[in-house]
Amino acid sequence: MKIPDELLGKLETDLCLNAPFVKGENFHIKNCWHFCTDGNAVDALFHDEQDFIDGMNRLYVVSRKFDIAILAFVLMDTHIHMIVFGDSSECRSFVHEYLRRTSMHLSRKHLRTNMLKRIPVTVQEIKDDFYLKKAICYVIKNPVSAGLPFMPYDYPWSSGALYFRTQGFWNSVGTSFSRGLEKMSIPERRARLKTRNTAGLNPLMNGNLVFPGEYVAVKIVERIFRSCRSYSYFMWNSREDDLNPLGQAASRMSIPFSEMRQLRDETSQELFNKKGLKNLNMTQRIKLARTLRFRYNCSAKQVIRICGLIYEEARDMI
Repeated sequence: MKIPDELLGKLETDLCLNAPFVKGENFHIKNCWHFCTDGNAVDALFHDEQDFIDGMNRLYVVSRKFDIAILAFVLMDTHIHMIVFGDSSECRSFVHEYLRRTSMHLSRKHLRTNMLKRIPVTVQEIKDDFYLKKAICYVIKNPVSAGLPFMPYDYPWSSGALYFRTQGFWNSVGTSFSRGLEKMSIPERRARLKTRNTAGLNPLMNGNLVFPGEYVAVKIVERIFRSCRSYSYFMWNSREDDLNPLGQAASRMSIPFSEMRQLRDETSQELFNKKGLKNLNMTQRIKLARTLRFRYNCSAKQVIRICGLIYEEARDMI
């Protein structure tokens, strides 16, 4: 990602990137935010691989419209995490626009009209560099915490594969990406990036996927950690309990969400002759959650989320 000089200067100042390192000293930082959508609010944001690809490319298209820098992100099937730098209003507008376009995509492809119109979004201001490092690692490790079969740097729908990677080898990021959109017709470019305004857009691409390094401030994150050794330390020694952005404990899911959703629908069909959550009342949802937890030994947080319940209200009922 090429950062404009003015934004780069603000990043260096507000994140204390040029301050000399002093062991045990934390720096006060400004204009850094952790955004997260509520995973209980929707059944799924991304239904298949193409949805995730479109969601990644949407970050590239929308981020170019705002004076912000994406430091880290992860797209999960039910929610999104982003660490974003910029003025509060600019960052909030960016996230709002991303969700608006995602809602439009869901409406066109899956006929889910206004699905994200009132989705709750939590935002937390990050005030020191030590906490920022933990927050970045929290975001990257989210798929691992969710029980998905990926290492943090191998989950395909996040920025985890970008940092401290050596270029030029068979396993490096970006070696199979190339530019070529400018040679395509306007309709082809619009179809690839899902936007009508493609003027000036010619990112590195692999098939239909824009290289995430085109919109993530990779070098800034590497300067935040200062060394690969420091990055590895925070990645492998930070715990979920070290960061609590939503005011609640992070879920420990024993079964991947995609598989759990299928089991939920099958169990709902068996118990109530109804598939999914749309036609289930609260009593039926509680019974469904109890059954899933008994059958599959899931965490309470997992079955509460997958059944569309509120943790604080349902945890003592299942």
